[in-house]
Order: sequence, then structure tokens, then C-alpha cells
Amino acid sequence: MADVTRILNAIEQGDAGATEELLPLVYEELRLLAAQKMSQEPPGQTLECTALVHEAYLRLVEAKDQNWNSRGHFFKAAAEAMRRILVESARRKERLKRGGDLMKEANFQIDTLESQINLSTDDLIALDEALTRLANEDSALTEVVHLHCFAGLPLGQVAEIMSVSGRTAERHWSFARAWLRRELRAQE
Repeated sequence: MADVTRILNAIEQGDAGATEELLPLVYEELRLLAAQKMSQEPPGQTLECTALVHEAYLRLVEAKDQNWNSRGHFFKAAAEAMRRILVESARRKERLKRGGDLMKEANFQIDTLESQINLSTDDLIALDEALTRLANEDSALTEVVHLHCFAGLPLGQVAEIMSVSGRTAERHWSFARAWLRRELRAQE
């Protein structure tokens, strides 16, 4: 853990060699997160687990405004990168398949949204739009959803990464889930 933080700091300071040191240390964890996400994707997914890991990693290390201060912060960014890649892929499929510019209904129940997401393309896009609105109101709630749903972390680890109590993470999750439920019902 200290090595990852040290390497992240070196990357932030512009040490190009540090990125080569980072991948072996975080690759397996990123691969497990990606495998978990990909196993929940609908059949026919063209994006593979390895491609998701590599794309997320490249986005993270090539980002101009890297300010990672810990291993947890890096994995928060990785969860967000994976979410964005999956949403971009879903949007690309929608454009190709159906024109993509038509209004879609969110027909999933937010109550079933847990640490493993199994959503259709339409539902994933609707969820992403709702999460963007939630981030404008409370970024901590959005962070809990990203880490719990998209990174697949249990709420205990989410609490640790966010430096809050387990109970606070549970309250954030409950509130975020209720907020998302209301937003998605309003869209229908």
C-alpha cells in the first residue's frame, strides 16, 4: 500500500518510469474489479475484461490533473474510469443500434442495484445521467455509488477509502439509492 502511494506521488511529479512500476502492483486488483463488472454485463458485450482494465489504466496515468494522494484515491479514480468506459460503450451501441437520440425509459428497480450491476444499455445510460445530477448535489453520495456499484467494493471498504465510519457509508448508500430511485421514476 505504501509502495502504491509512493509511486502515485512520483507519477504526479512527472516521473515517467513510475508508471511502469505501478501497473504490476495494481493490475490484479484492477483486473478483479473489471472481471466483476464484465461478468454482470449483458451477453454479447464486445468489451473484454482485459481491454477494460487497460483502457481504465491508460486513462488514469495519462490524465493531466492527477492528484492521487493514496491507494484508495487511485481506486476511486479507477472505478470512475471503468464506469465511464462502460457508459461510453453503451452509448456507442445505442447510437449504432437505434439512433441513440431517442428518450429511453429506465425500467429497472434501483432497489436491486447492489455491488454488481446487471443493467441493459438503456438502464446504464439512465443511471449515468442520474449519477451526474446526483454529483452536482452531493459528490460523497456519488462516490459511494461508484465504489460500491462500479468498483464492486463492499460498504466496509467504501467507508475505509472515503475515511468515514461504516454507518456513514451505509447511510450515504441508502440515501443515494433512494435519491436515484426518485430520479429514475421521474424520468419514466
